[in-house]
Amino acid sequence: MNDNFYKKNFGLIVFFIFYLSLIFGFYIDENLNYGAIPDWKYTDLPVINDLSLNIKKTLLNYESYGHRHSPVYLIFLSLFKKIGISIDGIRLLHLNLSLLLIYFFYKCLVLKFSKIEKNILLLLSLSVFLSPTFRSLAIWPSSRLIGLIFFVISTYEFLKFLKDPKKIYMWKNIIFLIISSYVSPNFSLFIIFFVYHYLKKVSFKDLIILLLFCFISSIPAFYYIFILDVNFLLAGTPGKDIGSSVSLGFNFSDKVLIISSILFFHLIPFLLNREFILNFTKLPKNEFLIISIFFIINLFFFDYSINYTGGGVFFHLSNFFFNNNYFFFFISFISLMLIGIFSKNNLNNFLIFILLIISNIQNTIYHKYYDPLIMILFFTLINNPLNYEFFKNRNKVFYVYTFYLVFIFMRIVKNNYL
Repeated sequence: MNDNFYKKNFGLIVFFIFYLSLIFGFYIDENLNYGAIPDWKYTDLPVINDLSLNIKKTLLNYESYGHRHSPVYLIFLSLFKKIGISIDGIRLLHLNLSLLLIYFFYKCLVLKFSKIEKNILLLLSLSVFLSPTFRSLAIWPSSRLIGLIFFVISTYEFLKFLKDPKKIYMWKNIIFLIISSYVSPNFSLFIIFFVYHYLKKVSFKDLIILLLFCFISSIPAFYYIFILDVNFLLAGTPGKDIGSSVSLGFNFSDKVLIISSILFFHLIPFLLNREFILNFTKLPKNEFLIISIFFIINLFFFDYSINYTGGGVFFHLSNFFFNNNYFFFFISFISLMLIGIFSKNNLNNFLIFILLIISNIQNTIYHKYYDPLIMILFFTLINNPLNYEFFKNRNKVFYVYTFYLVFIFMRIVKNNYL
């Protein structure tokens, strides 16, 4: 009877253990991403305090806070500050709201992989609890995490549309994407991805109405940024020299090489497939040549500096162990080959990779922007047989757990000893 109880409630037990670990992290001020605490204390909290006192004045002077993220979620949190809830109470509220990411990721998995055992899908979704970014941004409130939640809800509605093309799912997909974009503007570019799919599945009239709705919905944001001239997107970030700063960065070679290496890093546990590795080593010569030329062009224009902060795991490993970018460049080349394989004859995947690259308009490129987003995209929007192959062996789910435990160890070493 006890065995049946544990089997039946296995997922709930694992969830409870991970949830307690997050509460413990809250209690000890866990900060695996290192920047989560200063971001909260010195950028988010001052805004929340001032919004609770004078929302109009704070919003009209928002760019003076040096904040590069949308004020929408901070307005929401400030309402709780205004009614007397403590800062720790607000943080705890945010932590519990963050659990929606795991819940809706699980719902996406169940919808897309309906023939896979639900316990396996639940275990995969619960692995998000081990994501250093998720843990840090759940414990120290971040708009980025809430924007990701609404994006995953939007994705869930899109997957429902693919199963059953009812217009209500299309509209819910777009509405949740708009909310996501207002909370975290980088997700706004995914309208291109969804419209690309709707072009083939809805009438021209419905598509025009949809695009008109998106345009009207964007007017408040454009008015706030360009008419009221509260352009928080131009807030400075570290420059190459101490004391200098820059804001936007349009060196796409930096973004191509760094973001592709970050993408490769997060796909490692899913690439441990013998057949895929054999196919990877047999890339046709003409495709290898095209990728090589593209890589060399980006190599020529690459000028990302270690002083910018960010850059991803491989960029930092390369500079720490070898004091140069050579190892990073090698990984970036492998990463571009991987993207080439995923994108071959697959405009869907190519579009996702392009959007991941161009959605980062600032000069700094942080790992937290893509964790756990890449894993979620891999199992929801990216089309590849690897995600189906992954579930054939239930033990492969533990590859993800091992990956995240190693990642956590790396973050602890970096934060405390390097």
